Amino acid sequence: MTVNAANKPRKPRCLRGFEHVNRYWDKHRKMYVAKILPGEFYVSREDKGITTVLGSCVSACIWDEVNAIGGMNHFMLPITVKESHAVTWGNATSDATRYGNYAMEHLINEILKNGGERHNLKAKVFGGGKIIANMSDVGEKNSAFVLDYLQIEKIPILAQDLSRDYPRKVFFDPTNGKAFMKRITPIHNETIFSREEQYKDHIAHDSVDGDIELF
Repeated sequence: MTVNAANKPRKPRCLRGFEHVNRYWDKHRKMYVAKILPGEFYVSREDKGITTVLGSCVSACIWDEVNAIGGMNHFMLPITVKESHAVTWGNATSDATRYGNYAMEHLINEILKNGGERHNLKAKVFGGGKIIANMSDVGEKNSAFVLDYLQIEKIPILAQDLSRDYPRKVFFDPTNGKAFMKRITPIHNETIFSREEQYKDHIAHDSVDGDIELF
């Protein structure tokens, strides 16, 4: 492997379409790690780490260990004022469910498109904490959605840490499915909260139309 002047390996080339995702050298793990923000996802067969910090959002870590490829997403279901007390998360016609399907299908589709096989897929899921004031159930509903989705799609869930009242930092190796989670308690800064508030406001005005065909 080529080594640069800083005595670390050259950054591996990412899969097409993921050039915008921030990747940095983790000196403790001695590897390049992709850091995803709310609304992003990342798929890789070379990078050995994907990380994110979750509040009310959820992340699905999905991988095919046989073909050594996987990825992670980071999303929240949009809640409008109208939906905040009445939305039915199993209703395929709701905007929230369409958005969740979009986030999950994009992740799965990219894994399959880049060499993964559907019958090999497994999952670990994290997040859905109760951290946003006046929206006490949003984390629970995010958690319920991701569990229901994976059950319907018949993708086995090998591990989960969902809901409760703390944010989480997650590290995931997409090539073998190993995941490490750290509870962040109490919140030492407002970064997690402010990012999710901005993301929540953004997706409340977005719409997701059409279907995504899975390989």
